[in-house]
Amino acid sequence: MPSPDGLNFGPSGDGVPGVRPAAAHDVAMTLDRPVYRIKRRLLGKPLTTERISEEKLNNRTALGVLASDCISSSAYGSEEMLRVLVPVVGAAAFTLLMPVTGAILLVLLLLTLCYSDVVMIYTRAGGSYVVARENFGPNVAQIAAVALLVDYIVTVAVQVSAGTNALISLAHLVGGDFTGLDHLQLPVSVGVIALLAYGNLRGIREAGRAFALPAYLFMAAVGLVLVVAAVRGLTGELPHADLHAAGVVPLGTQGEGWLYGASLFIVLRSFANGGSSLTGLEAISNGISAFREPQGRNARRTLITMSCVLGVLVLGVSTLAHFTHAVPYADGTPTVIAQEAHLAFGGGPLGTAGLVFVQLATALVLYTGANTPFTGFPFLASFVAEDRFLPRQLTRRGHRLAFSNGIIALTVVSLALLLVTGASVDKLVALYAIGVFTAFTMAGAGLTAYHLRRRERYRRLKITVNGLAAVISAAVVLIFAVTKFTEGAWLVVVVFPLGVWALMRINREYRRESAALQSLQSPGADRPRDLRHLVFVLVETLDLATIKALRYAHELRPDEIRAVHFAIDEAHGRRLAARWEATAATSVSLELVACPDRRLRHAMKELATRTTQDGRTSLTVLVPRRMYTNWLGKLLHRGTGEQMAKTLGQLPHVAVTILPFDVSRALRELEEGRAPQPE
Repeated sequence: MPSPDGLNFGPSGDGVPGVRPAAAHDVAMTLDRPVYRIKRRLLGKPLTTERISEEKLNNRTALGVLASDCISSSAYGSEEMLRVLVPVVGAAAFTLLMPVTGAILLVLLLLTLCYSDVVMIYTRAGGSYVVARENFGPNVAQIAAVALLVDYIVTVAVQVSAGTNALISLAHLVGGDFTGLDHLQLPVSVGVIALLAYGNLRGIREAGRAFALPAYLFMAAVGLVLVVAAVRGLTGELPHADLHAAGVVPLGTQGEGWLYGASLFIVLRSFANGGSSLTGLEAISNGISAFREPQGRNARRTLITMSCVLGVLVLGVSTLAHFTHAVPYADGTPTVIAQEAHLAFGGGPLGTAGLVFVQLATALVLYTGANTPFTGFPFLASFVAEDRFLPRQLTRRGHRLAFSNGIIALTVVSLALLLVTGASVDKLVALYAIGVFTAFTMAGAGLTAYHLRRRERYRRLKITVNGLAAVISAAVVLIFAVTKFTEGAWLVVVVFPLGVWALMRINREYRRESAALQSLQSPGADRPRDLRHLVFVLVETLDLATIKALRYAHELRPDEIRAVHFAIDEAHGRRLAARWEATAATSVSLELVACPDRRLRHAMKELATRTTQDGRTSLTVLVPRRMYTNWLGKLLHRGTGEQMAKTLGQLPHVAVTILPFDVSRALRELEEGRAPQPE
């Protein structure tokens, strides 16, 4: 059956007549550039756009891929609460931990209800961004866009750093003092981010299969710790951690410190730190496009499952810390969850095996939790770019149908953040919750506005739930900004308005360009307005490239053709003119233009201006460009076509066409005994 372009497709579907599929593949590979061949070997075969529907996630895979960030945050959420309380109230922190955890779980319930509403109403990637855009307009929505983009960037750095901490904690608890491994924190974290980027550039399905399992291993590992600890606690064999061990954070006193610690300020600060347990909750709404149909229902089921698992894990880790008095260490290792596993399993081969399993599962889920932004960030960035608030390059799918530009951008910025902070979880957490809770605020407020405009079943309940979610999330943002301002939160506070301004500036530029380019004129505006058409062929030397340009000039059928040589070297100009007169290869006379100051582009601009100054003459400038496929040819010859096009493109009534000629092909033909042709 003939194809639209006239090629006959064989049974294989290849558009190469008489060529077998394997041979056609070899021809294509021969024509590919070396960079593309390397890309193909690294990432695999390119996927066609029609395969997008196949690159969707089922619920089980989606839970592992999109929920790993949220679930894994339970590994450090309780520790961050204790890091605020212990230095102030000492051992009493383990009592205060439980009501603060209860407040966190209440917020989790409200946000789960809120985002269950989001995924059922807005079934396209974007989450709180699309909620804010639909209810408050595109300008206000950029607050949510910046919040989510910042959150994704910080999430990658936090999750990877925490995962490396888990591995170092394992070395501390199993092998004793392994402080010599601390210098690996940064290089290992950088390597993991590079690996995650590579996995996602290969495509959604490959990333899902590789990153879903650790989430389930982590659930099983923490569940095992809680069950063993419960059994040992009931039999009275569950030990306590040493609150005075070397390296733990300083313990506050029980007297005056208690009164200070019980103040609203400290409790609120601990609550804000504990809010890091809820980061990642929005990932499902942001990545809803990755779900199979019906997307809303599948996303809601996965979200509820994820929230239930997260609630059990956070409550379990906090409860176990309450009974074991596992206390944070100043340098971050060993972590609280590592201490809990060590205390629950005890010593001996079985205890060590259990600890190794828990820590490896924790490290894996934290690392793969950093994969969630690699799914959500590109989707969100493409969505914002479609609204013309980010560069349009972010809307393009790459070699494997992933949004490659978004993945690369996220990788570069998160690596930079990791290098600046030295992969310190404590420093990164200060930047963490502001972004995500700002997004929570926008989602809750947007849904409140949505339901206020409608008369529907359970309207008041939905307004109350979403309104509370918005108010509490806004309170967490305020608390975090104030209490963590000097610890790095000032950076996010500064970045937010600058980020919103940048997105608005990009949008304004796109709108200005659109207004200028799409101002269509009266009917028949596509007809030529100039009465005379000239073609200039720029001549450097008389060769096949020049002959090809002259042949093309005749095919344009202009009113006049001129072959123009700018005499930068007078001797070369005279020799060229003599050879031109002696040849019968061309019927166009050669015009020599003096160029004593050797400013070629300036001279061409002056000539073009004089030619078209009457306003009734259009000029086409043909620039032969000699192409070389080998590195030596590229090194020995300099191309000026692009610079010439840039210079002349500023003039009215002037068009520039660059005509490539493959010199390397001509050389091969000559070596094979054939006469090179100007085609």
